[in-house]
Amino acid sequence: MDDSERLRKLLAAEARADALFAAIERDGLIAPGRSETMVDDDIYALAEREFGVTRHWHRRIVRAGANTLCISSERPPVRQIGEDDCVFLDLGPVFEQWEADVGRTYVLGDDPAKQKLPGDLSRGFDAIKAYFDTHPDVTGAELYAYAHQWAEAEGWLFGGAIAGHIVGEYSHSDIPGEKAHYRVGPGNRSRMRDPDGNGRTKFWIIEVHLVDGERRFGGFYERVLVPA
Repeated sequence: MDDSERLRKLLAAEARADALFAAIERDGLIAPGRSETMVDDDIYALAEREFGVTRHWHRRIVRAGANTLCISSERPPVRQIGEDDCVFLDLGPVFEQWEADVGRTYVLGDDPAKQKLPGDLSRGFDAIKAYFDTHPDVTGAELYAYAHQWAEAEGWLFGGAIAGHIVGEYSHSDIPGEKAHYRVGPGNRSRMRDPDGNGRTKFWIIEVHLVDGERRFGGFYERVLVPA
């Protein structure tokens, strides 16, 4: 399978994940008074019932309120969604052997700073992608540093331990090679455009995790980086 077909498969999986988000919104799963666990359980059931998803390449992540400051590896106490909370979802459903990895943030209430967050997350993704597109030799560490630079220039802190990773056929974790080279993080001094351990093109997910300067709330956004 050539690179263009692999990318087409990844984008098709992402489109189905976007449809899953639309169904989550349609069913009103994110609402005050519901716990993160309740939302997670409902997403699992919805994904299987309407989309035939039986595998998720990473655990589903639902964060609300102060938990939106936490990175994916953390397991904070379960929170109930408040009436003025930010809530983000990080989902990794597998569609026909292809991994999707999508993240979105929802804002409840009318706090202006929180309402600004989803738009800035999307702009952050676009800025990081533009940097990647215009720096052909960029390393994972350099792009991660740029993500921090952009966030701080926009009045946010960058909350992620990484700013992305590779994605592909399930499971990309089986690809041989140094795992740090498959992340957009400070430990990756290799060119992001270098081939993977199987000699194939790497396709990347870009993650944007923004946190307010007082560390009261955060938001998350991610999707496939489609090279220019």
